[in-house]
Amino acid sequence: MAVWIAFWTLGVIWGSSFLLIKFGVAELTPLQLVACRVGMAALAMVLTLRFTGRHFPADLRSRLGLIVVGMFNTAIPFLLITWGEQSIDSGLATVLNATVPLFSLVIAHFALQDERITGMKVLGLLSGFIGVVVLASRSLGVGEVANLLARQVAVLLASMCYAGATVFVRRNLRHLPPMVVSSGALVTATVLVGGAALLVDGLPDFGALSTTAIFSVGTLGLANTYVAYLLFYWIISRWGATRATLVTYVMPPVGLALGGIFLAEPLDARLLLGTALIGAGVALVNLRLRRTTPPEGVEALPVAATPCGK
Repeated sequence: MAVWIAFWTLGVIWGSSFLLIKFGVAELTPLQLVACRVGMAALAMVLTLRFTGRHFPADLRSRLGLIVVGMFNTAIPFLLITWGEQSIDSGLATVLNATVPLFSLVIAHFALQDERITGMKVLGLLSGFIGVVVLASRSLGVGEVANLLARQVAVLLASMCYAGATVFVRRNLRHLPPMVVSSGALVTATVLVGGAALLVDGLPDFGALSTTAIFSVGTLGLANTYVAYLLFYWIISRWGATRATLVTYVMPPVGLALGGIFLAEPLDARLLLGTALIGAGVALVNLRLRRTTPPEGVEALPVAATPCGK
């Protein structure tokens, strides 16, 4: 029962990220918002790492790998999603982000020997692709078509980054505990995005921020990143990695519902159809997914898992 509570809590937390980003980016630049978010999460995660007796790896190869993950699983996708949500609805961003397992499948097919595309998975890819096309078609006939399409592409590129980084972790960093990987990624993102934010936008005027913006940024950093990671790893330890990634199915309905309730974002037929097609695609991709047993003592992430992505 406790694991189910944690599972649904995680789905709500990650599904709400896009609404909180929408609130935060209304008053902060994307660089400032992401820098604050990853900075808080990195500090909390590093303290937890120390408290639990874990350490960053000493070898150069692993450290360089953590930098790669920090760039492509945290810094770049966080910025792309935040930039995209300056113009597109939070619910739409949630649905587009749900394409991560589809991109993971394609990348893993070429990068991993034990993850091959099958006929059923091809059907999943086609369903997901059609869903994305349906969602993109909602921008046709709107004033700034090019701008809206660019923002949607940015969120899809973020999904590609998540997918590529997850495959990279499985191939190169499986010897490290997921908490170490996440801590290294968050620290890297804090240095990169924090430095860029200071150079480009300067420090935020925290005194001028509304209560809503402050709450959104704080919740994104501490709850939607730090606490969510801990919940995800705990669920993996009880259920296994494959079953834990089913949280992917929970996020789009949560994101759409919250966007409709708090921002009055429209739920038209094409949005619902696109969401259904992408959901069906993810389901087909994960159908009969073979569970692999990691070496003893190693906490391994599945290809479809994206704990740093929300």
